[in-house]
Amino acid sequence: MNWPALTGRLLGYTDVEQIASIRTSFGASWAQQSPELVWAAVIVVAGLALWFYRRWQPNPRFGYWCLAGFRAIVLAVLVIVLADPVLQVTLVRYPPPVLWVAVDGSESLAIADDLPAETREPLDGAVGGTPPVSTGERPARVDYVRAFLSHERQGWLAELARRFQVKPFMISSAQGVAPLEEGDHAATEPPWWSRWTTDGPVTALGDGLEELARRQVGDNLSAVLLISDFDQNAGPSPVEAAKRLKAPVFTVGVGPVSAVDLSVDLLAPPTMKKAETSTLTVTVRQQELEQTPVTVRVWAESPTVAAQAASRQLVGERLLTLSSPVQTVDLEYTPDQAGRFLFVAEVDSLPAETITQNNRSERDVRVIDDFLRLLYVEYEPTWEWRFVKEVFHRDKLVGLRGFRTFLRSADPVVRETNELFLSTLTLPRSEFFEADVVFLGDLPASALSTRFCEMTREFVDQFGGGLVVIGGPRFGPGQLAGTPLADLLPVVVDPDARRRDDREFRLRLTPFASQYDFMRLGTPGEPSGDSWNALGKLPWYQPVLRVDPRATVLAEHPTDVCTDGKTRQPLIAVRPFGRGEVVYVGINELWRLRRLRGEQYYRQFWGQLIHRLGLSHALGDQKRFVVRTDRRQYRRGEEALVIVEAYDEEFRPLDEHRVPDRRLHGELLRPAPDEQGQRTATIMIPAVRPGVFEAKVGLATEGEHRLRVTDPLTDSVSEVVLSVSDVSIERRNPVRNVNLQEAISAETGGQSYDLTTVRQFLDDFQPPKPRETTVEILSLWDTWLTFGLVCGLLLLEWLGRKGVHLP
Repeated sequence: MNWPALTGRLLGYTDVEQIASIRTSFGASWAQQSPELVWAAVIVVAGLALWFYRRWQPNPRFGYWCLAGFRAIVLAVLVIVLADPVLQVTLVRYPPPVLWVAVDGSESLAIADDLPAETREPLDGAVGGTPPVSTGERPARVDYVRAFLSHERQGWLAELARRFQVKPFMISSAQGVAPLEEGDHAATEPPWWSRWTTDGPVTALGDGLEELARRQVGDNLSAVLLISDFDQNAGPSPVEAAKRLKAPVFTVGVGPVSAVDLSVDLLAPPTMKKAETSTLTVTVRQQELEQTPVTVRVWAESPTVAAQAASRQLVGERLLTLSSPVQTVDLEYTPDQAGRFLFVAEVDSLPAETITQNNRSERDVRVIDDFLRLLYVEYEPTWEWRFVKEVFHRDKLVGLRGFRTFLRSADPVVRETNELFLSTLTLPRSEFFEADVVFLGDLPASALSTRFCEMTREFVDQFGGGLVVIGGPRFGPGQLAGTPLADLLPVVVDPDARRRDDREFRLRLTPFASQYDFMRLGTPGEPSGDSWNALGKLPWYQPVLRVDPRATVLAEHPTDVCTDGKTRQPLIAVRPFGRGEVVYVGINELWRLRRLRGEQYYRQFWGQLIHRLGLSHALGDQKRFVVRTDRRQYRRGEEALVIVEAYDEEFRPLDEHRVPDRRLHGELLRPAPDEQGQRTATIMIPAVRPGVFEAKVGLATEGEHRLRVTDPLTDSVSEVVLSVSDVSIERRNPVRNVNLQEAISAETGGQSYDLTTVRQFLDDFQPPKPRETTVEILSLWDTWLTFGLVCGLLLLEWLGRKGVHLP
C-alpha cells in the first residue's frame, strides 16, 4: 500500500510522493512552555489509578491490575488532550506545472480572412472542418481558434489539462487581463473560450504581458501559451514585457502570413506656415501587387464651415506603378489660409484586397499665420548668442519679429532704442507669457530676479513652454542652485562647481540621442555621430552633481563621471516638467558645428529644437484661451472630453465669476442632422478648477465635427475639428506579424506555432514537475481518532470490570 499517497488523499492532496517527517508537539501555551508538566501529570494520574485499584479493590488479582492499567491510560490520554497535542507532517509533492494560456481579445481577431485554397484546406483539417461563422460570411480568426479548441477538447486539450495546471486569460486593451477560468461545474458549464470576446480597439500585447508578470507572484509558472495575430499597435514592446515573465512564451499565430494588400501612410509636418511651401510624403506599401498601376491622391480639407465638397482641395495626384514593397511619393503644398487642416492620402481599393481601411491615411495639421517668439537671456554677447540670433532671424517660423533678447551688459540706451533688445527682464505677465521658448544663458545669480524665475517656472509648468539652459564658462549653471529654476533642470547643479578645462575631449552621443530629431544631424542615412564630429574637440564643460532621474541624457563626456562614480557627466539632457520641456546644454560651444558644413548642422540642431519646444502648444497670445480635446480621432458612439484652459489678460487663471452663467458657451456643428433634424447643439462647459473648464460631448454620427467655444473676454471663437468614424486601427493590417511572433518566442526560450502545428507543443515542452514541500499541522484532541481511543479504553475497562464481577 502506498502510505504517502493514502496520507495525502486523506489530507486533500492527490500528488503526494513522500512523507519527509512526522513530529508531535503541544498546542496549549502551558504545555509548550513546560512540556515536562504534561508528563508529570500523566505519571500522577496513572499513579492515582493504580492507587485507587490497590486501595479500594482488595485481593488484587491479575485482572484488577489490567483494569488499573486501562484506567491509567484513559486518564493519561485526557491529560494529553488538555495539552492540545499537534501532529506536524511534512509532505513532499510534485504538482503539475502551471501553464498560462493567454488569448488576444482585440478586434483584429474578428477579421474574416479570404484565404486561398492552399492555406484554407490545411487549416480546416486542423480544426476538424470549416468552423461555424460567428459574424459575416466567412469564419473569422477567432472562429478558427474556437473550433480548434472544441475539436481537441477530448484530445490534445485534455492531455494539456492532465499535464499542466491550465489557467486561461484574455488580453484586452479595454479590460486589461481578464481571467477566463472555469468554475466548479466545468463539465456542465460552457468552455472558457466561449467567454472570449474580440472587441478590443487596439492590440496592446506589451501591456497585457506586463500585467501577467505582476500576477505571477505566488504562481509556479512554467510557460505561457500566447494566441494572437501579433498586430501590435499600442503600448510598450511585448518582447521586453515577455522577458519579465521569467518563463518561456510559446506563441500561436493566427491569420495569414501574406495577403493581397495596398496601404498608404501620410507624413506631414504638424505645423505649416501660411504662404510657405511644405512637403507631404506618401508612403505606399503593397503585398503581391507587383506591376499594378495605382493612383495616389492627397486632399486638404479646409477648416472653413462651407460644404464639404467645397472645402476639400486636391493637393495633388500621381499615377504609380508598384515595383517594390515600399515606395514614396512627395507632393508640395503651399497653404493659403490659416487654421486646422485635415490632410488625407488615399488610393483606390483593389478587388482582391481583404482589408481596405488602410487605403486611406489622415494627418491633422495646424497652419499658422503667426511666428514663434523666442526670448534669449544672456549676460553678454557670446558666439552662441550671435549665431543663434542669425539663424532664427532667417527662420520662416521666427523671423525678425520673433527673436527678442535681454543682455545684462548691454548699454541702457541700446536696450531702449533697439527693438531687438528688451529693456528689462521683469516683463509684464501679458508680454512674458506670449513667449514660446526661453533661452537662459550664462548669468550670475544676481541677474535673475525671483519674479523672473517664478514666471519662467510657471511658463514651463502651466503653459507648456520650452526652456533651454546653456552653461557658459564664466558663471555656469551652478548659479541656478537655490532658485525656483533649479527643480526644472534635467541635472542637479553644484553651486561650488567650476568649469573643467584641463584637457580637451570629444562629445559622445548616448543611445537615446537617435530618438530626438534635433540630435539627428545631417542627411537621412548619414550617421549622426559623423555629423557631431564637426564639433571637433571641446576645450571645457560645466560639471554637475548628478542627473535627475526623470531626465534623458543625449550627449555626455567620454570619461568624466558624476559624484555617484558611475554616471557620465551630461552635456545635453532633456526632461519634461509639467506640460513643458527643459533642455540642458552644458557648453555654449555648439557654434563649432558650423566648422565643416557652414550652418547646415547648426540650423538643424537649433531649428528642430525650437520646433519641438515651441510648436507643442498654442503660440503667443493664443495660449491665453486654448480649446482642445482628449483625442482627434473617435469612433461613433464615443464621447469627446472638451478641455478649455482660460486665462485673463494678465495670464492668470480665469475665475468662473467673470464668465456669464459661470460656464463657457460652445457650439457643436455635426456633419449631418440628428434625429430631431438639428445640425448644431449648444454646449455648456463648467469650470472644474480655476482656469480649466471641461465637458463631455457625445459623438453619434460619422464624419467631421466642429466644436467652437467663445472667449468670454474678447468674444473671439476658437475651433477644433473632430473626426468620427467606424474605422478601426485593428483592421488596417491584414496579415499576421510573424517577425514579432517569432521574436517573442525566441527571446524567452519558447517556440512559434500556428493552428496546424501547435499539437507539437506537448512534445517540445516537457518541464519537470516542481518539487513542493508542504507542512500540515493537525490538531489531534478534536479528532474522531482521539474520541474513539478514549471511548474504546473506557469500554474495555467496563467490560473487564464486568468480567471480574466488579460494580
